Amino acid sequence: MVQLSFVLELPPSARAREAAKRFVELHGLVDPVVATMEACAEGFSFFVVYGRSTVAVDSAALDVPEVRSEALSRDEIEHQIKSRLGRKIVVVGACTGSDAHTVGIDAILNYKGYAGDKGLESYKGFDVHNLGAQVENDQLAARARALGADAILVSQVITQRNCHKENGRALIELLRRQGWRDQVALLFGGPRVDQKLALELGFDAGFGAGTKPGDVASYLVVRICGATVDQGPGK
Repeated sequence: MVQLSFVLELPPSARAREAAKRFVELHGLVDPVVATMEACAEGFSFFVVYGRSTVAVDSAALDVPEVRSEALSRDEIEHQIKSRLGRKIVVVGACTGSDAHTVGIDAILNYKGYAGDKGLESYKGFDVHNLGAQVENDQLAARARALGADAILVSQVITQRNCHKENGRALIELLRRQGWRDQVALLFGGPRVDQKLALELGFDAGFGAGTKPGDVASYLVVRICGATVDQGPGK
């Protein structure tokens, strides 16, 4: 069943209800049921209509790269860093180019975090450097190299004219020219970023909307420390 919500230029009536059903049928749904019809302005009605879809998707046939890492608890993350690495993981993050939207990078790195999940700054095992917004690639690279970064996190919210792709690809090329691309884990994040795009641009992992700090922390620990869930405290 598929739910559609829309407005028609008709006042609530039997005619409007039938028009809503026909409208939904023209979108390919069958057996439509009008769940809501209410006036939203003079001469207009708001509808919520359910209908049965006649199409199907074979998910097994889809080729969708995904970030694969163990889901570690906070205690496991701290334990793995201490026992396997013996030092803090150095993380440098920024919004690059002209992007001035730090909400994404702040959600992952800052202590407050996102959706009740505290950011990497809250972990004892991470040394976090949030460079903020509108950071040029050469500045990010220089700072990360000076700090001996284990990981660089790039956040791109602005995507007009695919500038997020250009900025991301340019950073990869810069690090390759400088000869230390393979010495650091590179993570790409943003509302229009997924694992497929990140890999195409040359990053190691891509994190899209809804990513929590714990997801990134777990990935970094698994990648950098070779961590596994069954080696946490008391295991």
